[in-house]
Amino acid sequence: MKVLRARWLWTGHALIEDGALQFGADGLLVDVDRFEPLAERNAGAAPVEDLGDALLMPGLVNAHSHAFQRAFRGHVQWRQATSAADHGDFWTWRDAMYRAANALDAEAVSEVSRRCFVEMIEAGITHVGEFHYLHHDQAGQPYADPDELARRVIAAAREVGLRITLLRVVYGAGGVGEALRPEQRRFATRSPDEALAAVARLRQTGDACVTVGLAPHSIRAVPPAWLAELAGFDGPIHAHVAEQPAEVAACKAAWGRGPLEMFADAGLVDQRFTAVHLTWPEPGDPALLRRAGARVCVCPSTELDLGDGFLPLALREGVSLCLGSDSHARIDLFAEARALELHARALAGRRNVMSPPGVRHGLAARLLRAATLDGTAALGGAGEGLRIGQPADCCAIDLDRPAAEGVPPLEAAVFVATPEWVRDVWVAGARVVRGGRAVRNTAPLASR
Repeated sequence: MKVLRARWLWTGHALIEDGALQFGADGLLVDVDRFEPLAERNAGAAPVEDLGDALLMPGLVNAHSHAFQRAFRGHVQWRQATSAADHGDFWTWRDAMYRAANALDAEAVSEVSRRCFVEMIEAGITHVGEFHYLHHDQAGQPYADPDELARRVIAAAREVGLRITLLRVVYGAGGVGEALRPEQRRFATRSPDEALAAVARLRQTGDACVTVGLAPHSIRAVPPAWLAELAGFDGPIHAHVAEQPAEVAACKAAWGRGPLEMFADAGLVDQRFTAVHLTWPEPGDPALLRRAGARVCVCPSTELDLGDGFLPLALREGVSLCLGSDSHARIDLFAEARALELHARALAGRRNVMSPPGVRHGLAARLLRAATLDGTAALGGAGEGLRIGQPADCCAIDLDRPAAEGVPPLEAAVFVATPEWVRDVWVAGARVVRGGRAVRNTAPLASR
């Protein structure tokens, strides 16, 4: 048993001054309250760690990650132009991604994944949704264990203490109505049954911190006939949806409908479903998501980096939103959260676009929920935050710094904080970050 006390505790539902939480050896919360009444009930049965001037809150959730793409950070944010018009776009970036993906052997996949996941936990992230589509060796052939790379990515997360939902990608086409191309050879899925069999195998980990979901990559990468065969899956389902205008145009030209409607018609869009990006929705898409109880994962830093665009204003009301760092141009869920509101202001030409009326700290709480509880729900968890019976996945944000002086705690976290403010992190009650540094597997990684 353990008790954590902090000047401020945000449970995901309420802000408590001089708050505390208590968790047991199983990593589940047994008490959450103000410190004094909790201490009376505890009666010395568990040691108390006083975190001082900190905000203790649910761990951040990175709901959309491609860990291997951390390998080319800083190499694809610029382009050596051959002419004044040669700026590059999403599709030239994708070519660079293919080159990076095909250069990584199995050991390199393990290494870059661990590098990425260490950075995540030190940034306060306790749970990652890994959208995993590197399946085969560099020649495009299956490994002796067809799940070799998926298992390596899961192992990298668990070695550093991160909770992971492995979203096993289905990738069966090279574009709308096109065959797979040679540079996509490592992603190939031969049939829906092959993907579902892989998910069934990967679910046999016996680790409560590992969940496995399904990811039909996108409408351009999954033949429509496959979608209905995937609809019976009973776990979280994520897909890239309407990320680029060319994708939407090709989909409508081929099938007369937009990408989200294609997924919906196949029976995939319900409470299990998370549409990643959706920067170019059709007019009916917001209402479709609201009716279905589905959500959108927004990845603002990547969407800006790739020139994807902004999440439209119509998707910011009545639709559950979660966040991802995607290609890992940076890993900063505080910045991703504040971008939800700041980008909305730029689009609307006014302020407080996402602020619930009449709710104290309502805007900060809404943005932080996108970075925490709503991400957990998207990855197959309960999305209950720090409540009795839920996992003790939490992080402590240091407020003893000049930039936080005079700033309310939730507003300090969402509008001012950076990953460097994260002091301590626990996953399932196990401490994985102490004093801002990962506790496990912190040996220097070879530079690449």
